[in-house]
Amino acid sequence: MKVELRNLTKIFPSRNKKSGEEVVAVNDFTFTIPDGKLVGLLGPSGCGKSTTLYMISGLQKPSSGQIFFGEEDVTELSPENRGVGLVFQNYALYPHLTVKQNILFPLQNLKGADKLTKDEMLEKAEYAAKLVQIDELMDRKPSELSGGQQQRVAIARALVKMPRVLLLDEPLSNLDARLRLQTREEIRRIQKETGITTVFVTHDQEEAMSISDMIVVMKLGVLQQIGKPQDIYDDPTNLFVAKFLGTPPINVFSGRVEGGKLYIGEDAVLDVPAIEDKNVTVGVRPEGFIPDENGAFTCLLSNIEVMGRDMSIVCKNEASLNPIVRAIVNSDIKVDYSKVNVKFALKPHKVFIFDAETEERIYF
Repeated sequence: MKVELRNLTKIFPSRNKKSGEEVVAVNDFTFTIPDGKLVGLLGPSGCGKSTTLYMISGLQKPSSGQIFFGEEDVTELSPENRGVGLVFQNYALYPHLTVKQNILFPLQNLKGADKLTKDEMLEKAEYAAKLVQIDELMDRKPSELSGGQQQRVAIARALVKMPRVLLLDEPLSNLDARLRLQTREEIRRIQKETGITTVFVTHDQEEAMSISDMIVVMKLGVLQQIGKPQDIYDDPTNLFVAKFLGTPPINVFSGRVEGGKLYIGEDAVLDVPAIEDKNVTVGVRPEGFIPDENGAFTCLLSNIEVMGRDMSIVCKNEASLNPIVRAIVNSDIKVDYSKVNVKFALKPHKVFIFDAETEERIYF
């Protein structure tokens, strides 16, 4: 099911009656979620991603704009009539019901032509339980389950009606690191098996990039960039997107363009003949450094961390806007620990230039 958001805006009234300033949670959001894809809504807390999800589900009504499921305008449609499955961050399971009863609950509320027989409901519940691999836990109560198992029950309950759209609101945030990794892989597997259009809300860029077909980066209710995860990582549209995506984060420097050359501090690191002279902000991905004794970029060596396959060269530079500069290189590369400075050449495709004032990308 294709989901289309047209000029979607959500404004909340001010809590401060004196100031009267309204809060714009989502601002003129336009985006099409392709049929059968898993899309990650990504951004820091307060960026409007959960509000967008709740508007898609019908739990919150837009201040303006429209929501379409396929060709159907569902903007005014109640949540129960939209055909959505919603999984909350805190699972929201009924503690007095067994796993089977929790999964059956949405089916027992169907009425009219959609009403099912008891056998049909059991068949659907068992299928959903097998899909999320909890079919052996059907007689347990939620209190007898681990956090990861409870999350699977919540997903099964959302899937049991085979919704047109599956909505996941930070479903992994209550799990430990190992379970987060395992559960996100399960979510991807389930989505591929069912083919249900899925919207996944998270503030964790690693989660979004690892399982999403597309990601939507948001900031203060405004859409920043849409695309495939790797495309956005390789080609960020502004400084916010460049800084938000990537682990370790991008290295950011104050710089300038002068006479067709890009300077970081006093080092002319790249030729950029197409850019006029101006002050700029420079972003260099950690993997964008090449240790080179004749390299143009010089840093003060602080530490070297060997991480098996890779090596992290930790250093400092006066032009850096981060406390440290971190370069990730192959551990086979030899670095002279005894030297005070380390020199690098830079990979041009891993260097991004941004306007110092607007923070928009300058292409070269």
